[in-house]
Amino acid sequence: MHMSFFCSTFARTFYTYKEMAFFGLFNKEKKETLDKGLEKSKESVLSKIGHAIAGKSSIDDDVLDNLEEALITSDVGVETTLRIIERVQERVKRDKYVGTDELNNLLVDEIASLLQENNVEDVLDFSAPLPCKPYVVMVVGVNGVGKTTTIGKLAYQYKQAGKKVYLGAADTFRAAAVEQLCIWGERVGVPVVKQQQGSDPASVAFDTLQSAKANDADIVLIDTAGRLHNKINLMNELTKIKNVMQKVVPDAPHDVMLVLDGSTGQNAFEQARQFTAATQVSSLAITKLDGTAKGGVVIGISDQFKIPVRYIGLGEQMTDLQCFNRVEFVRSLLAKG
Repeated sequence: MHMSFFCSTFARTFYTYKEMAFFGLFNKEKKETLDKGLEKSKESVLSKIGHAIAGKSSIDDDVLDNLEEALITSDVGVETTLRIIERVQERVKRDKYVGTDELNNLLVDEIASLLQENNVEDVLDFSAPLPCKPYVVMVVGVNGVGKTTTIGKLAYQYKQAGKKVYLGAADTFRAAAVEQLCIWGERVGVPVVKQQQGSDPASVAFDTLQSAKANDADIVLIDTAGRLHNKINLMNELTKIKNVMQKVVPDAPHDVMLVLDGSTGQNAFEQARQFTAATQVSSLAITKLDGTAKGGVVIGISDQFKIPVRYIGLGEQMTDLQCFNRVEFVRSLLAKG
């Protein structure tokens, strides 16, 4: 079977092992990390929902108006909030009478369904089989969002799962970025391919794929420069990197992952808009969700951009980068108790 056909077909089912993902692999430890990471967001959103239903026994227009405000101010975004409110209205109409005490569970159901309808597939686990070998991920995002740290944590998780990982330091404009990636490489125990500062990023990507292929690597993570000062330059640079990589691996990159800082709320939406306009982003990693009350941004970004969130960052530890599970995420954010 032709490799590119295999990659594209397998990629459609890569993250869809739903029966196993839920009950087997989303264990107690992961759930505790998720709950802890979303603690501030949950406290904030539940407080706002509590205010929305204060003194009400059923979900009426006033409750819905207040709920709309609660979700928007929780960084869910206007468009997504209106879609959620519409679904809640339909549900209330269909179920005839829905008490306010049922609102949280109703929201969990409807938001999880909304994300499912948008083809946001759950990542099974880092040990899931990869679509092809080497599986090439080009990582994009502005400086300061936790891009290089995310790559380091991904390298750790994939190595722990028994995968052979290679890193490419193609953010050659910032000496600190190369140095930071090398530190991660040493910590995790995976090779980092680099060149001198100011080298051609495409050349680094080319060398990385050659080394990875020669050494039978399973997954390659390519770091790229985090600049947005000129969308045309960014577009041209990323296109060049892609074209050069394809000389080594014909259909690379298999995934263009955009890293966003969840703690920036609406600013993360704007970055997603700019990057999706500049290149074909195929997945998202949303970082720094611990210590912020802006966790609702994950729901809005998932919904509006129709791009799957694959990973979420919930803390400083290497194990605090989790595969995204939409139902467990929504439960941790909204479910009482």
